[in-house]
Amino acid sequence: MSFTTNGLVCGHHHLYSSLARGMPAPPQTPNSFISVLENVWWRLDAVLDLDIIYWSAALGAAEALLNGTTAIIDHHESPFAIEGSLDAIQSACDMVGVSSNLCYGVTDRWVGQSMQTHVAPSSKMSDEARRGLAENERFLKAGGRGMIGVHAAFTCSDETLETAADLAKQHNVGVHIHVAEGPDDIDAGSRLQNLAEDNWLIVHAVHLDQQIKGTLAHNPRSNMNNSVGYARPSRWAHDVILGTDGIGADMLEEMRLAYVRHREDDITASPDSAWSWLQNGEKFFPEVKRDVVTWSYDNADSPWHVAFTPGIRCLSVVRDGRVLVEDGVPTQFDMNEIRTKAAEAARILHERLA
Repeated sequence: MSFTTNGLVCGHHHLYSSLARGMPAPPQTPNSFISVLENVWWRLDAVLDLDIIYWSAALGAAEALLNGTTAIIDHHESPFAIEGSLDAIQSACDMVGVSSNLCYGVTDRWVGQSMQTHVAPSSKMSDEARRGLAENERFLKAGGRGMIGVHAAFTCSDETLETAADLAKQHNVGVHIHVAEGPDDIDAGSRLQNLAEDNWLIVHAVHLDQQIKGTLAHNPRSNMNNSVGYARPSRWAHDVILGTDGIGADMLEEMRLAYVRHREDDITASPDSAWSWLQNGEKFFPEVKRDVVTWSYDNADSPWHVAFTPGIRCLSVVRDGRVLVEDGVPTQFDMNEIRTKAAEAARILHERLA
């Protein structure tokens, strides 16, 4: 047994949500998943600007690194700050020292200044969706590491879904998309069945009624928080990875929770399954196998030990011979500066939501 592991991977993050903590209460208490989106997350998306996006990403990436997470697959949306948003996130991740795979989540739910909850499959692609696709393409053409992002099928027309799938093929990347997270997206499987490819990242799939191609990003804490149900990732025919859906990037804790949720559903489940889901993130970032993360626990590489040992802390992180964290403290950036500037950005963000 060892005090060390490879760097960990967060398989699905929303770094723009790092500053959501402490945000004003929504105008009405959500009573369903779709009302959570309408009253919380879609309101937050709409007031982001590039400066807030940068400091939110910087804080989220720094917190990830301090939890031994050295790579993040991020899904971003900011309908009134689309152009350049992926550069802002990449710059923040690069400053902190974590690898990133980025995308902009295309959606047709915004038309000008107006938002609609459901989008008819037969409707035309919106100008906002075209801008989102253009941001994805611009970022990839500039050498960015990423995918083509799509919010979810129920907020996109068939034209948008098909165009996103074609663009992904052109750039030899996958599509990163929320699928059947809640019952409002129940027909996602039938709409995506003939579009999905093996390199797609299928997020949530709680209510997915059929197998489709792609890797599943399982987010147990978020699914519980949104009361959408259990995804039963063990039934997935392809690889499963673990994400947080924006609730931090403490991947040992997410693995622990993934195991407990699995065990609740199936008494025969073992921590080995959740550990394999954690390790599967390495296929998106092979370089993390060279990272050395040292923990405060001498069985940090044992699924059966980690599953029943909360409070394991990251002590150091070494990447490419560079010490990024030493004795739990970052060495390449000032955490106090990030927290101070993120707090100011959060103040502005929360004032806009008040």
